[in-house]
Amino acid sequence: MKQHLLEICYLIGSVTFIMGLKMMGNAKTARNGNLIGAVGMTLAIFGTIFLHDGEVSGMVYGMIFGAIALGTIIGWITAKKVQMTKMPELVSMFNGMGGACAALISLIEFTHLQHSIHTAAESGMEMLVPIGTLIAIIAGLVIGSVSFSGSVIAFLKLNGTMNKPVRLPAYNILNNVFMLGVLVFGAYIVMSGGNMMLAYLLFAAALLYGILFTIPIGGADMPVVISLLNSFTGLAAAFGGFLYGNKIMLTGGILVGSAGTLLTLVMCKAMNRPLSNVIFGAFGAGSAGAAAGSAVKGTTKEASVSDVAVLMNYSKKVVIVPGYGLAVAQAQHVIHELELLLEERGVEVKYAIHPVAGRMPGHMNVLLAESNVDYGKLVEMDDINPEFATTDVVLIVGANDVVNPAAKTNPASPIYGMPILEAENAKNIIINKRSMNAGYAGIDNELFYNPKASMFFGDAKKALTDLVAELKTM
Repeated sequence: MKQHLLEICYLIGSVTFIMGLKMMGNAKTARNGNLIGAVGMTLAIFGTIFLHDGEVSGMVYGMIFGAIALGTIIGWITAKKVQMTKMPELVSMFNGMGGACAALISLIEFTHLQHSIHTAAESGMEMLVPIGTLIAIIAGLVIGSVSFSGSVIAFLKLNGTMNKPVRLPAYNILNNVFMLGVLVFGAYIVMSGGNMMLAYLLFAAALLYGILFTIPIGGADMPVVISLLNSFTGLAAAFGGFLYGNKIMLTGGILVGSAGTLLTLVMCKAMNRPLSNVIFGAFGAGSAGAAAGSAVKGTTKEASVSDVAVLMNYSKKVVIVPGYGLAVAQAQHVIHELELLLEERGVEVKYAIHPVAGRMPGHMNVLLAESNVDYGKLVEMDDINPEFATTDVVLIVGANDVVNPAAKTNPASPIYGMPILEAENAKNIIINKRSMNAGYAGIDNELFYNPKASMFFGDAKKALTDLVAELKTM
């Protein structure tokens, strides 16, 4: 009876995961989708605890609920306090914890398996280990370890601790040889049965490969890397589901793994680069060659707050291009106020969203949703590009590489071929930045020198606040 109830809990949980993921595809239903998925997970956790076959001591229950309470408190406080600019780091670290969990589960189950083999041998019996079980254990160990150490490096890159990619000599060859070595080592353990010493060596080797895999990749590719590592964590969890015959672990892992993989491929397509080029090309490394190939000569002109206010006040259509600088300045609420003020005066306002703007997938969408921007005003790149020609003013706030015309005009540029927001086609271009510094890809922006462009210098929050104040006086 208990087993049947548990299977029902798992079925309900799996359905809520699918429903929640579907609802997260729309900003209006994303919050409820997240809550529905959380309810399903809670049901699955408590179902596993109370409907599990076998006796469980009170001490074990105490440890389980103590761990749940501790994790809940830490997760709740961390998520409540994190700033929007730190959200990518938080996502990367949480993803790494999932990978670490999958790797530790594999180590524990390998220990149990070795203990069962030794017990059988002491009893004069030979225990045949299903090869599928060993494959699930070793695969979960390797993939989870790579996801954990890779996510830690991604976290350090995103928060600025490791702000420059480390380029090892012949790192492509080194990484490929090391990866093949880890796979061969894992296959050997599966075929031979292995022992705990070999398992720990494989664990250490996989952790090291995760570091080698992530450390050369430049900052501009971090959104892709986060998504890819997320898919690794989902895959590791799916192997845990195979190992335990746990349907909800299997469902959740498959959903995370497949969603992460699809998102990775979509972002690579948006950057017009194959995944192999992201992993092995270290885009955003800021190399001397890249800098030389992207040097731009020209003059810029600066606009005052009154200049920008007059221009916008008499416009019919304004497109706002948000970037990471908007998140750094926490100016999402001010820009929403600007949007509402312009609309009161009959100006049509839209937001142009590039697939890889910010530091994580969907970063700009989440940022603007926080300030209650109507999701219908967020227009994807392919849909907004034809509209720039009829746009009176494009206001670029903190974005850089995603509007750089060098992606289309300069074959020597490291971002050449990447689809961009074609802001240069607008009648007037206002660029809000704190300075003329290059973007995350480490290259100069040709758009700054466009005759139609004006630099609106200053911290985004202060500059936009001054702009709103100026517009209110007109």
